[in-house]
Amino acid sequence: MASKKIIAICQSGGEFVTNNEDGFLTYIGGEAYALDINDQTILAEFKKEVAENFQRGTEGMTVKYFLPGNKKTLITISKDKDLKRMMNFVKDSDQVEIFIIYDEAVVENVPNVSASRSTTASEAALTPATPVDMIHCDDLLGVDAAIDTTPLCPYPGSNDENNEKHRRAATQWENTITDVGQRFSSFAEFREALHKYSIAHGFTYRYKKNDSRRVTAKCKVEGCSWCIYASRLPTTQLICIKKMNAKHTCDGAAVKAAYRSTRGWMGSIIKEKLKVAPNYKPKDIAKDIEREYGIQLNYSQARRAKEKAREQLQGSFKEAYSQLPLFCEKIRETNPGSVATIATKEDSSFHRLFIAFHASISGFQQGCRPLLFLDSTLLYAKYQGTLLAAIGIDGNDGVFPVAFAVVDEETSDNWQWFLSELKSAVATSCPITFVSDFQRGIRESLQNVFGEECYHGYCLHYLAEKLNNDLKGQFSHEARRLMIQDLCAAAFAPKLESFERCVENIKAISPEVYNWVSRSEPEHWANAFFGGARYGHLMSNFGKLFYDWVAELNELPITQMVDGLRGKVMELIYARRVESSQWLTTLTPLMEQKLQIDASKARSLHPLPSHGSTFEVRGESVEVVDIDQWDCSCKEWQLNGLACCHSIAVSEYLGRSPYDLCSRYFSTESYHATYAESINPIPHLEKPIKGEPDMEHMVIVVTPPPTKRPPGRPKMKKADTFDIVKRQMQCSKCKGLGHNKKTCGKVNNIDEQDPLLLNGLITVELEETSVSMELEPSLPT
Repeated sequence: MASKKIIAICQSGGEFVTNNEDGFLTYIGGEAYALDINDQTILAEFKKEVAENFQRGTEGMTVKYFLPGNKKTLITISKDKDLKRMMNFVKDSDQVEIFIIYDEAVVENVPNVSASRSTTASEAALTPATPVDMIHCDDLLGVDAAIDTTPLCPYPGSNDENNEKHRRAATQWENTITDVGQRFSSFAEFREALHKYSIAHGFTYRYKKNDSRRVTAKCKVEGCSWCIYASRLPTTQLICIKKMNAKHTCDGAAVKAAYRSTRGWMGSIIKEKLKVAPNYKPKDIAKDIEREYGIQLNYSQARRAKEKAREQLQGSFKEAYSQLPLFCEKIRETNPGSVATIATKEDSSFHRLFIAFHASISGFQQGCRPLLFLDSTLLYAKYQGTLLAAIGIDGNDGVFPVAFAVVDEETSDNWQWFLSELKSAVATSCPITFVSDFQRGIRESLQNVFGEECYHGYCLHYLAEKLNNDLKGQFSHEARRLMIQDLCAAAFAPKLESFERCVENIKAISPEVYNWVSRSEPEHWANAFFGGARYGHLMSNFGKLFYDWVAELNELPITQMVDGLRGKVMELIYARRVESSQWLTTLTPLMEQKLQIDASKARSLHPLPSHGSTFEVRGESVEVVDIDQWDCSCKEWQLNGLACCHSIAVSEYLGRSPYDLCSRYFSTESYHATYAESINPIPHLEKPIKGEPDMEHMVIVVTPPPTKRPPGRPKMKKADTFDIVKRQMQCSKCKGLGHNKKTCGKVNNIDEQDPLLLNGLITVELEETSVSMELEPSLPT
């Protein structure tokens, strides 16, 4: 049985620092490599491999590690038995930290490493006679990733044109280090600048001191005079170069563009590109890296490299979760009246986050129709999650985000929690109509939370998609297309008669599908039966604009994603407020246009008074209008909230204004009320400072959810379209579905020499197939 492999994270060149609070040791600085070991590994071979990676000899090398749960005592590995004992101690782990310590009194033995061995730029001696090192991206791109590498500096036989291209690519870093007195914001910034400087000037270096107080580096070539020393400026956080000898006395300094692609180098390259183009695609990263530096990366490697670089720019995904409690407090502080709540599980891992800004709550209550669209979309950041959203609609049929939540997964429990928070935030005096999918626990959650205080309209897109899936394998493409078309027509039909005509068309094709439609609760999706007001909107994915924002931001850490959405909504509210301030019409532009179209139709109609406020209106059809009850037998007035052509004809007959017959939600005044409030900026989020009791008391520990993004490319959200009926393969001989004439068993088993028999059996089989489809439909109960 194969022994288990463990990843050994080998570190060297740093130093141990003791924590004053608990006495734990922390290793700071240095370089690290990842190696595979198992219980069959020989210590001598392990040391040799480590020495080759760190470009040092095995003489004077000491190998140490911590016991699990003990960060105070280092254990030394001096023989094979010690190594096997360590493997036994960490058998339940996937990796172990190993520290390589050298006796500095021992003279360094720098082996001549072949070009196939990976090294780092800060530890490999490079001369014109030494082959260039290859890319080392195990930690950055994945340990199991195979990378096609190309030499990056001149050596005998290399291509002069490529070398010139690579030299130009590194020229931009020649002045990242200038002279004594140059300042940096942190040691990390200084180390990165030093690394780029060495790449551009074609030399390698090693650290003599590298800790949280000072950094000293010397040229790796023995006897070379180049050196640099930087330390922190007193009473500041700035790092300053105190000493520097910029002259080299070795041949290595003359090798231009002799740089290697370490993981730090790769990260810095992509990081700089991301600063200019935040939406830099992995395929473009791979293409540019190959063109500019001669290194070939596949899509997955480029994507992981982008994630690492983005995390360096935008902050840790893990730390973002720990900032959520403080972030919610900042939202409530800067936008009074907003709702920002976070819930964790028993192990303190993230569970769910609800956000509703005061401007959105007020805008919905003051100016929007009592209509909300519920939908969800997957998030594709490092820790996978789902975003739930409630989208409103303004008086000009524009998207108006009201509230959203980030949850660990889409469940009935999370939907019920989201709707409970939503009900508390946007309480209204009239019932709200919700349009959403009828599955995934939304239906039950709405009943539990809102009860009789709401109407639930089933999303027509999801309903048609379910019917299409249930019909697959039983009906031809054309038959399914016609039944889906009739279903949609039935949903939009304003009157009972027109609804029945549509479903009768379905019954003519299949009585079983007709029964399916009858059992699908038409009172939740058909205009002829629906009790609430959907104003002509029958699909839940109305808020495409908002979900486009989510798709643009969902790879960011969670706090930045939420703040990015806040910024998008803030800009939307401001832009629409400024735009609408120029409107001079009574209704919003879109509704004004619709009203004028119906007003032109009304000129050809003839209203006749009947009794009281009731009129008969004659035109292509005869309709009955009760002007005081806002009722017309065409049902368009009630369904859309705008005066129909029949009611307009009556209002003109009575000398009234048609604007008085339109819902107040379509007025410019209500539109102004929707966008009256503003979303305020949130200052930069900073970590709480230890020692401040008030801040420490407020902060709740939140860790990321246990789920991470699955491998592979993310699945995109389905488009807002009814083109869901895909053509199925149909046999041209027997007319059956799911196969062609070459694989048709019914035809291939027949003697092809007897065409009369063949034709007769095809007719019989077709009839039997038709009967079978009618008797055994795969429809829901």
